[in-house]
Amino acid sequence: MQRYGSFGAFMRTEFGFTVYKVNVDAGFTCPNRDGTLGLSGCIYCNNDSFRPNSCKPALSLGEQISNGITYIRKRYKANKFIVYFQPYTNTYAPLETLRELYTEALRQPDVIGLAIGTRPDAIDEEKIRMFEEFAARRFILLEYGLQSIYDKSLAFINRGHDYAAFLRAVDMTKDRGIHIGAHIIAGFPTETREEMLAMAEEISSLPIGFLKVHQLQVIKDTPLADMYRKKPFHTFAYEEYLDFIVDFIERTSPGVVFQRLFATAPGSILIAPDWGRNRHQILSDVEKKLDTRDTHQGSKYRLQSALHTER
Repeated sequence: MQRYGSFGAFMRTEFGFTVYKVNVDAGFTCPNRDGTLGLSGCIYCNNDSFRPNSCKPALSLGEQISNGITYIRKRYKANKFIVYFQPYTNTYAPLETLRELYTEALRQPDVIGLAIGTRPDAIDEEKIRMFEEFAARRFILLEYGLQSIYDKSLAFINRGHDYAAFLRAVDMTKDRGIHIGAHIIAGFPTETREEMLAMAEEISSLPIGFLKVHQLQVIKDTPLADMYRKKPFHTFAYEEYLDFIVDFIERTSPGVVFQRLFATAPGSILIAPDWGRNRHQILSDVEKKLDTRDTHQGSKYRLQSALHTER
C-alpha cells in the first residue's frame, strides 16, 4: 500500500514508465549572494550539502547531462529523464540566457522535461510565459524555495523575501500548465512543533502539487554553524523526526506529491543532527512508522482544516 504520494509513483502514473532526475549546475548565483539582497546568503546554505558529485559547473551543461544520463542509465536501467537545475537560483539571469539553457537541456536525447529550483522573488511574467511555452510540450516543474510560511523565520534565516513574495509567485504560476513545487525546512528554533505542522495545512490550501520537506541541518562553513557553535539549539533527534514527518504527512492533502521527506548531507560537512543512517534506512523507517500507525497521507487533513475553520 502506498501510504503517501511519492514523486516516482506520480511520474510512473503520468508517463507509464519510471523517470529519473539528472542534476546539473548551470553556474547560477543568487540575489542573496551577489549583493542584490545580500552577500552571505541564507544562514544554513552550503550547496555542497545536496549537490551530487556529477553536478559540476566546470563541465558544460551538455556534458553534465550526458554524464548524468550515462551513470543513471547504467545503474538503474533508466530510459527517460528530467534535467534538474538545482544549485542556487536557476531563474536568476536574463530571459534569453535562460531560454538558451533550458532549450539545450530539452534537446538532449531522452529528456522529457525540466525541474527548476528557484526563489519566489526571482520570477516574473516574462519568465512565466517562457515556461508556459515549454510546458505546452514538455513536463515543467518550477520548485520555489519557501523554507517557512512564517516571516519571523524567514527573517531569522536571512532569506531576503517574505511569505507574501511566495504567494505572489504561486499566483503568477498557477493555471499556466506549469507544475508548482515548494521546499520547506522543519526545525527552525523560531517555530514551535505545532507551527511547523501547520505548514502542511497551509501548503495544502494552495495550488501546489509538489512538496519537499526536510529537517534543519547544521552544515559546516555557514553562519548557522557559527551560531550553533556559540549557542547550540535543539535539532530533531531521529525518532522525534520520524514522528514529526508522519504527523506532517497525515495533515497534508492527498493531492500533494512528496518529493522529499528528509535530507542527508554528507557526513564530512554535517554538524547536526547526525543520525547515522543513510537515505534507504530513513525512508524505510518512515514507511514502517506509517505502517505501525496504519495511517496515510491526508488522514487528518480534513480534520485539521475543520479545526482551523472553527477557530
